[in-house]
Amino acid sequence: MAILGIDIGGSGVKGAPVDTATGELLAERFRVPTPQPSDVTSVVEAVAEVAAQFEGSYDRVGITFPGVVVDGVTRTAANVDKSWLDAPAARLFSDRLGKPVSVLNDADAAGVAEVAFGAGRDQAGLIMMLTFGTGIGSALFLDGTLIPNTEFGHLELNGHDAESKAADRAREIEELSWEKWAGRVRDYLAHVEMLLSPRLFIIGGGVSKKADRWLPLIDIRTPMVPATLLNNAGIIGAARIAEIDGQAGDRGVTPHEAGEKVTH
Repeated sequence: MAILGIDIGGSGVKGAPVDTATGELLAERFRVPTPQPSDVTSVVEAVAEVAAQFEGSYDRVGITFPGVVVDGVTRTAANVDKSWLDAPAARLFSDRLGKPVSVLNDADAAGVAEVAFGAGRDQAGLIMMLTFGTGIGSALFLDGTLIPNTEFGHLELNGHDAESKAADRAREIEELSWEKWAGRVRDYLAHVEMLLSPRLFIIGGGVSKKADRWLPLIDIRTPMVPATLLNNAGIIGAARIAEIDGQAGDRGVTPHEAGEKVTH
C-alpha cells in the first residue's frame, strides 16, 4: 500500500499518495489553502481534509512542517501560529487521521526527496540542499543520512540574518536584478562553503525553476545543481521518511532522527 505525503506550506496544504520505490505520485495532488490563522486545530483539520481525498489508499502518513521538529514535537513556529510551539504534532495528526504519522521539517523533507530520487541521488559525502523562498531552508546529508533540523538560513552574513538578504523574498521586496541578488546568494554560499566544505549544493525553492537566469552568475568552488522534483519534493520526502520510520519501528529501533539512510 502507498504512503501518503502531505506538505504544509505558507499558502497551501497539499498531498498525494507516493510510490516510495520510485518517488512518483500515484494520484493528482490535492490542495487546500493554509488556514489563517494557522493555529494547531485549524491546520490539523486542513491536513485531515487533504487526507480524506485519498482514504483507503494508504497505511502511513508523512507530514512536513515549516519549523524544527524533534521526536514528533514542533519546537519552533516562525511562520505559523505560536500555538505550534512545543505541540505534539505527530500524536495530534495520528489521533485525527487514525494512522501512524511521521512529521519532519519541510526543508529536510525536500532534501530527502532529492537525495533519494533527484539531484542528490547516488552522491556520497556531505551534501547540502538549500531552498530559496520566503526564507532559506537547509537540509544536510552525510552519505545519504539526514542530519535533521539545520537552520543555516539564519547564519549571520554581513551583520544580517542571511535569509533577510539572500532569500527570494528579499529579491522580490527590494526589486533586485538577478545579478544583484545572485551576488548576495554567492556571498551566502561562499560563507556556508567555508564552514562546511560540502561536496554538492542542491538549489531548491520556487526560484530553482529559473536557475538558468542566476546560477551561472555564482562563482564558488562547490558544484551547484538545481533541484529536480520542485513542488512535489516535500510530499515525496515526507512519504519516504514515513516509510523509513515504519521499517525502523518494525525492527524495534529508533526512526529517522537516529540516522537511517534516506537512499535505497
